[in-house]
Amino acid sequence: MRNVVVTGWPRADLSAVDALAAFGVATVHEAIGRAGYLGPAIRPVWPGSRVGGTAVTALCWPGDNLMIHAAVEQCEPGDILVVTTTSPSADGAFGELLATSLAHREVRGLVTTGGVRDVAALADMRFPVFSAAISAQGTVKATAGAVNIPVSIGGQRIVPGDAIIADDDGVVVVPRAGVTGAVAAARARAQKEEVSRAAFAAGELGLDRYALRAVLDQQGVEYLDYESYLSKLAEL
Repeated sequence: MRNVVVTGWPRADLSAVDALAAFGVATVHEAIGRAGYLGPAIRPVWPGSRVGGTAVTALCWPGDNLMIHAAVEQCEPGDILVVTTTSPSADGAFGELLATSLAHREVRGLVTTGGVRDVAALADMRFPVFSAAISAQGTVKATAGAVNIPVSIGGQRIVPGDAIIADDDGVVVVPRAGVTGAVAAARARAQKEEVSRAAFAAGELGLDRYALRAVLDQQGVEYLDYESYLSKLAEL
């Protein structure tokens, strides 16, 4: 790894990111081909968190948050700081003080594969944080890493300037060049879901709406009444 802080990365258009965030993580993930999801390990540290923004990345050494401090300087309004480590670490590398610094710069939130602490204070601040762990264990500030380089979380590549969408369902990344297309795809999916929602509210079954009875038949699923089922069991 080269120890570097890269400046001047182009960012996705923030108005398009905001439009995308309004659809939510699950809809966006489905709309872009079930791609970009960072996995179930990254969870909100307080419920009801919902945020969208552009990625600034930090790659740190385990137990060391030096590069988070370096990354704060590179953050602009509308950004989300995305932090990972060179090998797994659950130490509490982020807390209230760093959140206060980011909030001053109008940064919208944090996504990290590591640990965070001061959870009650973060909730009081309403500062959205999505992490893989909560830990009171502190960190040092001793070893250089990198800021604003492409990183990987949950098998997904995150490039600085990409769109990050996060809510109670988790976190999804959308490449910068694909944000406009993702907005159109998410809008179409949301409209389709609205029609289905109305149909389900009126009593229609998913089996019929999605033509799933034929799928069950193709898979050899039998419908048996209770007595027939008992008879079948007795024959075994």
